[in-house]
Amino acid sequence: MALLDFLKKRGGDSDEEMSFIDHLEVLRWHLIRSIIAIVICAILIFIYINEIVDVIIMAPTKPNFIAAKWFCWLGQKLHIDSLCLNASDVHFQETAMTGQFISSFTIAFVGGFIVAFPYVFWELWKFVRPALSDKERRQTSGIIFWVAVLFFIGVLFGYFILTPFMVNFYFNYKLSSQIAIVPLFSDYLENLIYTTAGIGLLFQMPLLVLLLAKIGIVTAKFLRKYRRHAFVVIITAAAIITPSTDPFSLMIVTIPLYLLYEASISVAAKVQKADKEQAEEWS
Repeated sequence: MALLDFLKKRGGDSDEEMSFIDHLEVLRWHLIRSIIAIVICAILIFIYINEIVDVIIMAPTKPNFIAAKWFCWLGQKLHIDSLCLNASDVHFQETAMTGQFISSFTIAFVGGFIVAFPYVFWELWKFVRPALSDKERRQTSGIIFWVAVLFFIGVLFGYFILTPFMVNFYFNYKLSSQIAIVPLFSDYLENLIYTTAGIGLLFQMPLLVLLLAKIGIVTAKFLRKYRRHAFVVIITAAAIITPSTDPFSLMIVTIPLYLLYEASISVAAKVQKADKEQAEEWS
């Protein structure tokens, strides 16, 4: 029912001429253009794949990584030795003959998605925008900019903050000195994707709440009521993302996620206020 209402709003005055299939056809072309953009960016990344792997992908595993240096400096100032990341002997292996070849395509397409993300969202927004009223369009002006900013902040946060801590923890965690840690490169790449693109998408929480509040599923009152429960979930997620037992490391992940939750409450409250004012105008 909600989907039909959305398509009806999107069709506007021409709704009688546009069938459900017509709307799907419009969406299909938005998706095709998004995929083309991702593929173009992926091809450009694939051309320089060796340089990208050496300079970007492997950088968080090196002791001279800029974030590792900064954390070590901060740890010396705060007298927190665990902030000096010392995973200096990091090597990877591939046991499959096609492992590195497949990893090249994974890096290219994930990188292509990250680079093209603002355009991909813009294409999807072009499909959704006709269903909004003039007031709603004004209220959501600049949304593409803020979505892109939040996404890239999340990617950079995951790359410069979470990934070095992840590498440091797992390469220093040993059950026995007789156990050598030589993980698969594909395993490292999978975790890197999670802590960059995954965190970038996680930083879209306020946008998700905006959409849920628009259709009446989530309210600011609901989010405030379960604030303590959300904090427990955030702490748990932070502990999983950063498995280090150091409280400072846990705090680094917890604070941004909790701030995003508070921002989501503010967004939901503004949506409710706008909807209430619009209802009063109609009455």
